[in-house]
Amino acid sequence: MKRLLVYKPAAQRELAHMDRSDATRIIHALEAFAADGRGDVKALKGALKGRYRLRIGKWRVFFSLDQPGNVVVSDVDNRGQAY
Repeated sequence: MKRLLVYKPAAQRELAHMDRSDATRIIHALEAFAADGRGDVKALKGALKGRYRLRIGKWRVFFSLDQPGNVVVSDVDNRGQAY
């Protein structure tokens, strides 16, 4: 099931400011997840319940799934800053 990727402004800013090779790797991983669910995805708990984390090396991509099943990417952080 192909899902649509929707990037919030904070995620767009973070991708624009990071190294191009890292940004490309993250975008490819998000596209793979949207296409067929591949990736190291974990549902978050506590205050972040309802959101998910996709791990890509040292990067963490936080997203949620909206009603039509679109992937809404809210934030991209380095592992040390993410939690």
